[in-house]
Amino acid sequence: MDESIAFQIILYAGNARSTAMEALGLARQKNFQLAKEKIEESNQELLKAHKFQTELIQSEARGELQGQISILLIHAQDHLMNAMTVRELANELIDLRQELESKESK
Repeated sequence: MDESIAFQIILYAGNARSTAMEALGLARQKNFQLAKEKIEESNQELLKAHKFQTELIQSEARGELQGQISILLIHAQDHLMNAMTVRELANELIDLRQELESKESK
């Protein structure tokens, strides 16, 4: 396995998680428009990570990775799943904060 692929997954998943966390902070400040923009940035970073993940899956399907699954790859997958979870929860919390804000302003 090319370790650079695992590092790319870690990089983009980390970026996705960070921008989702930034979005939560912006929602706390009631800057919902910018929070949604940060969520979109997070989505784009996850798409990049998925591109590399798909490359690995395709390599495995072609029989190119037999017995080559490393701790680094497992770590990369963990980062990706964590980033996806944070992004989903951030989406829900931002929507919830926005709903509460609209109710309070009535």
